[in-house]
Amino acid sequence: MIDFTIPLAGLDRATSSLNQTASRLASGPADTVDLSVEILALMEARNNFEMNTKVIQTEDQMTKSLLNLLG
Repeated sequence: MIDFTIPLAGLDRATSSLNQTASRLASGPADTVDLSVEILALMEARNNFEMNTKVIQTEDQMTKSLLNLLG
């Protein structure tokens, strides 16, 4: 059985980070928001989404291969 707990938790953390960054960007005037910090946070969230999605895809491919071997 595949355990998607870890990558799903990573996706939840990335979603939370994205929501926090969006909230900071939307809540304050442009002169009080450090855009470079927020852009880095958005890039980190994007990278976390990509990494966790690739883990899920790899687990899925491994399961398919195993099932093909077992026939």
